[in-house]
Amino acid sequence: MAEPSDAPPTLTTAVENLPDIVGKVFGPSGWREVTQEEVDLFAKVTGDHNPIHVDPAAAAKTPYGTTIAHGLLTLSLVVPMMAEVFEVTGASMGVNYGLNRLRFPSPVPTGSRLRVTGEVASVDEVAGGYQIVTPITWEIEGGSKPVCVAELVLRYYR
Repeated sequence: MAEPSDAPPTLTTAVENLPDIVGKVFGPSGWREVTQEEVDLFAKVTGDHNPIHVDPAAAAKTPYGTTIAHGLLTLSLVVPMMAEVFEVTGASMGVNYGLNRLRFPSPVPTGSRLRVTGEVASVDEVAGGYQIVTPITWEIEGGSKPVCVAELVLRYYR
């Protein structure tokens, strides 16, 4: 008998079957901690050194009381978290084609944990493959509101 797994269930489909999964939900992913080290590295790479992100003493005096992750760092964490719960097999390549909508309804204090849930809202054929639209919600452990909501547009090529 197989051991029970703590891994989240993954929605897996072959690239040619993408049209068949419209309406399917995936996730939630596992929880992922956002560390101050990651926030500092993101600030270094992007040049966004706003004290709310990188200066604990200054951030302590704000309504948040602590440093918070950059919104775009939160957004970029979709890559490893979504990879846990959504897989397209047989594609020669997959690319981020953009976003239709993006909001950050609530902050992400450093040290907190996030996870994502999504849905395949639409699949359209494009030259050489498919374009999918996937609304994604990032939730924070113990939070009452999402910390990010976005409609990702992805392309998978045969």
